[in-house]
Amino acid sequence: MATLRGRGLALAFLASFLSVHLAMASSDDFLQCVRDKIPGELVYTQCSSNFAGVLVNYIKNAKFVNTTAKPLCIVTPTDASHVQAAIRCGRGHGVRLRVRSGGHDYEGLSYRSARQEVFGLLDLAGLRAVTVDEAASTAWVESGATIGELYYAVAKNNPRLAFPSGECPTIGVGGHFSGGGIGMMMRKYGLSIDRVVDAKLVNANGELLDRSGMGEDLFWAIRGGGGGNFGVVLSWKVQLVPVPATVTVFNIAKTLEQGAIDILTKWQDVAPALPSDLTITVMVTGQQAVFRALYLGECGSLASTMRDRFPELNMTSADCQPMTWLQSAALSFFSFTNSKPVEDVLLPRPASPTTFSKGKSDYVRHAIPKAVWKEIYASWFTMKGAGVIVLEPHGGFMCGVPEDATPYPHRRGVLYVIQYIAYWMSADGGPAATSWLDGFYGFMAHHVTKHPREAYVNFRDLDIGQNALEDDFGAAENARFWGQRYFLGNYERLAKVKAAADPTNYFRNEQSIPPMANQPRE
Repeated sequence: MATLRGRGLALAFLASFLSVHLAMASSDDFLQCVRDKIPGELVYTQCSSNFAGVLVNYIKNAKFVNTTAKPLCIVTPTDASHVQAAIRCGRGHGVRLRVRSGGHDYEGLSYRSARQEVFGLLDLAGLRAVTVDEAASTAWVESGATIGELYYAVAKNNPRLAFPSGECPTIGVGGHFSGGGIGMMMRKYGLSIDRVVDAKLVNANGELLDRSGMGEDLFWAIRGGGGGNFGVVLSWKVQLVPVPATVTVFNIAKTLEQGAIDILTKWQDVAPALPSDLTITVMVTGQQAVFRALYLGECGSLASTMRDRFPELNMTSADCQPMTWLQSAALSFFSFTNSKPVEDVLLPRPASPTTFSKGKSDYVRHAIPKAVWKEIYASWFTMKGAGVIVLEPHGGFMCGVPEDATPYPHRRGVLYVIQYIAYWMSADGGPAATSWLDGFYGFMAHHVTKHPREAYVNFRDLDIGQNALEDDFGAAENARFWGQRYFLGNYERLAKVKAAADPTNYFRNEQSIPPMANQPRE
């Protein structure tokens, strides 16, 4: 018996030894392949003196600066051929790639692995061109551009054109579009993906495809099915939208003593039903609610609409701030103010993150009662570590889009989406902030969507479920629990598209969509 046990231990040790050395050989071959196929100045290995700087440069969350698993190398392509070569090297030598455009992935999965895994990183920051066709009201934008750069390029070409997208200018186009792209104009013009008319993608075989080449199923999937699933989207052709010469914003804070709870309770039914030219979001923080609006028109008609539809807020013309649409796009996400030139807000790419954060999301289809808001303020926003929540209304254009028109299904019947943000400024502040977030999120389960509890894939949250470390033939079924929270009934179609486009599951991370069919594995 002792002899058998000794042989078993020896075999286990040998298997582990061979596995490690095979992985090392595979990694070395991958790195050599990349060096042979891609200009050396575009490749940073862990031995490169500036490897750490390039890796951290587009990390937007300080808690991921010291990641659990770093990439073997960082490839910074400036041409489609570099992306094709990196994928073919990865496929040929068993090394997967992760793809980063702006670095805002809430769980950092575009540039890190949450567990020990061998992978390479494609950093698309060098692919950032924006080409506007004013006559056709379209633009081609590369995935490494930020939405701030897109806004600026469009408006400088024609200030009466714009694009519906997010509210943080440093977000990368590639990741934002891949998950849907909610923003201040979605009630008028829809999500970013609702205005995407073509794309260029490198698939798992290293082939460069446009919309006609990839087919309508894959084109459907990349517009809202989440980043890191189906290939590397290099660029997007978008339909631009008209905006007036002057838009109007307001930023009105109400304390509890000023009736914040009553106003917020009423907002839930009013905001989704307002004219689509008007979007009013709410930031709940501390003992106040801050109502922030973008109106695609002038102050007079805005004040009239508010008197008729939402008198509880007591908004007057004195609250109006007229500006261009581009200036509105440069307003701070948190303060909704800006005193800098738009170029200084929309174009810089700040590095070296200083804030630690964790996010979650929910959708609300039935208004939360006033008594619950009282409890939220009294119990949760007086707690140590309390963060903020942002409420963004749907309705308008969003109600007219079928649930299955794109992978983003949260359309008709949604009142608003909640983004929960816990943040802290030093590593030792995390426990209080995350304890608040987890507890508050648990409390909210009774007041948001159920069966499933819906979530927004661009507010990625690994707490709702993860793929197993290794592929298995039941992976798509195992992922259904969290996949349906993001995509509802569209999850199954996404998993089938994955099976057709990437049957060996080359593009994989902790929360990527597994292929539905039982296909050969990588």
